[in-house]
Amino acid sequence: MTDEQYEVGVGPWPGDPPDDPRYDPQLLAEGDRRNVVDRYRYWRREAVVADLDLRRHDFHVAIENWQHDMNIGTVVRNANAFLAAEVHIVGRRRWNRRGAMVTDRYQHVRHHESIDDFVAWAGQHDLPLVGIDNLPGSRPLESSTLPRRCVLLFGQEGPGLSDAARAACDQLFSIAQYGSTRSINAGVASGIAMHAWIRAHAGPPPD
Repeated sequence: MTDEQYEVGVGPWPGDPPDDPRYDPQLLAEGDRRNVVDRYRYWRREAVVADLDLRRHDFHVAIENWQHDMNIGTVVRNANAFLAAEVHIVGRRRWNRRGAMVTDRYQHVRHHESIDDFVAWAGQHDLPLVGIDNLPGSRPLESSTLPRRCVLLFGQEGPGLSDAARAACDQLFSIAQYGSTRSINAGVASGIAMHAWIRAHAGPPPD
């Protein structure tokens, strides 16, 4: 195969450009090589976000960031794939965006300085906190149904949820594991939990 056959996206728009404010003149002229679904080809970033906002799901995702967790980018990418309402970074503001693969441009991300700040925000919006961690007393996610409106809360690689985060959770769920490792990272766990929410509450994706 040639290099062109491996190229992502589409080239310049053939023929006269469409008269539609959602389309980006530069992308129409030069081609659109972004990692977006076909329905958003040539669209401005703001137009894509506005369209996603019309159908975002009722769950939020939050992750603690006390030690510069390298998995946050993957959490954001998963949140974009499953169309979470927002991602909440609790703790350090800075996070490694490489794993997000620029999906953070299309996903709302909110920062909270502390667990107390985050818990107060969730309370103001009447959103129960659902912790995902393999802790004593956690219910198995595989045989449970997540609440429709909620925040899925994840801890850091290794220590998992902080004591303050555990205490704030309304419910705790665990993900079954069968190998030798004690835990899976937050990037993987978030994808599993979000998909569990999708299976329970979402319809088929748009064409």
